[in-house]
Amino acid sequence: MNTKKLIEEGKTALGIEFGSTRIKAVLVDYSGKVLAVGIHDWENSFINNIWTYSMDEIHAGTRSCYTSLRKDVEEKYGVTPKTYGAIGVSAMMHGYIALDENGEQLAPFQTWRNTNTQQAADELTELFDFNIPLRWSSAHLYQRILDGEEHVKNIDTVSTLAAYIHLRLTGKHVIGIGDAAGMFPIDSVTLDYDQSMVDKFDKLIEKYNFGWKLRDVFPKVMVAGEEAGTLTKEGAEFLDESGNLEPGVKLCPPEGDAGTGMVATNSVAPRTGNVSAGTSTFAMLVLEKSLSKLYREIDMVTTPSGFPVAMSHANNGTSDLNAWVGIFGEFASLFGIKADAGELFEKLYTNSLNGDADCGGLLAYGYYSGENITMINEGRLAFLRTANSKFNLANLMRVNLYTSLGAVKLGMDILMKDEGCKIERLMGHGGFFKTKGVGQRYLAASVNAPVTVMDTASEGGAWGIALLAAFLADRKTDEKLEDYIEERVFKTMSGETINPDPKDVEGYEIFTERYKKGLSIEKAAINAMDWD
Repeated sequence: MNTKKLIEEGKTALGIEFGSTRIKAVLVDYSGKVLAVGIHDWENSFINNIWTYSMDEIHAGTRSCYTSLRKDVEEKYGVTPKTYGAIGVSAMMHGYIALDENGEQLAPFQTWRNTNTQQAADELTELFDFNIPLRWSSAHLYQRILDGEEHVKNIDTVSTLAAYIHLRLTGKHVIGIGDAAGMFPIDSVTLDYDQSMVDKFDKLIEKYNFGWKLRDVFPKVMVAGEEAGTLTKEGAEFLDESGNLEPGVKLCPPEGDAGTGMVATNSVAPRTGNVSAGTSTFAMLVLEKSLSKLYREIDMVTTPSGFPVAMSHANNGTSDLNAWVGIFGEFASLFGIKADAGELFEKLYTNSLNGDADCGGLLAYGYYSGENITMINEGRLAFLRTANSKFNLANLMRVNLYTSLGAVKLGMDILMKDEGCKIERLMGHGGFFKTKGVGQRYLAASVNAPVTVMDTASEGGAWGIALLAAFLADRKTDEKLEDYIEERVFKTMSGETINPDPKDVEGYEIFTERYKKGLSIEKAAINAMDWD
């Protein structure tokens, strides 16, 4: 059947992912082939010491992204999509969206980037004997309680961004297990919130007499392959401003960007892993067994099917790297050269390969916000060098590429060196890997292991959630997600594997020691750089 016919008959799957700087929609057939793409660029705001997006921005961005995809379909195939086999929504994990019984927002949306939950995270970690990172929704909720915020007593639902959009589309307050694992600890046997910890949380807040318990306000947990509701008339009107989209489309459980990253890199089975590198950077290893002890640097989450996953999650990634590239774009414009953004990234990334393996003694921290792994609760941007450092363009770009993985590497060292976690396949995806052979080479050096990047790597999590929607729409009886991804999607996909270069590995280790030593300077900068 030709593509136009597939679209007309709704035998396609649509995925929409809300990233930190871009909302992206991807339309695929049931084998995962990308048919059309839509985008809407946006950026978070720092308002009253909170990293946030307004509801108006979220709603307008959703519609703009879908309109972009619809127009791409119309231009390529001469047909307007009216229905799909299934739709999936994913987004940056964690955070806090609180609504009352009328669906009205009670407090500003707090994204994963906020680190204003230290007391709550510490108390819950001690209570559960389980690491609760600062960005988790349970930490946000409990911090709002500790701070005595008036809105808490009126809460009807607490959601992540993906669960909120799904609620708008279907009227169902549910969540995929991978995204749920960034709200509250998950029991991988029951595939639900850990009941013993739920009981402890409910007991902890009992004295406040709110009239609700955790399960009353948190979304119901679902796993990949389950139907999580259908598109309502109101949901169709919310998504498609042209009015062509018909209600009744099935939706898969809404997922977080960690889960969709696993799917997009075929990293959903034990002893596989992936690194997603963008505005934030995280590395995930699907475990065969539990870790030997609690680490505050490591998140314990799950795949979209519920397998336990150890995650090294850095709040900061390529934002400062992107800013440096922008500076060189401005420089080019002074000479009347209008540099294409994609070409600018490619040239500068590729030139970094001419730099020294240890970045010539340079050091940088792209900390726009606090960093959980290094226990720094506020961010400052820093570039450091000595009189003896080899300061040139190649090393400048190389150090900013290295430091984009710097915090994540510290977590990966815990997993691979201290815990001895085994990995058979490590995949990279996200914009960091778009320039062939650069980011991939540096990741291989940082973990001292082969890294594979598929040709679909730049499609990222939006492609991953589209695959989860396709899995729902075209699932065979009792088919497992890992089998669908391996046999029906990746079997015919092409990619490239790079082995670590021993000199790069040695250089990265030298850089990492410098990175750790320099953290005292980064901490001092928090007090020194207070002029904002």
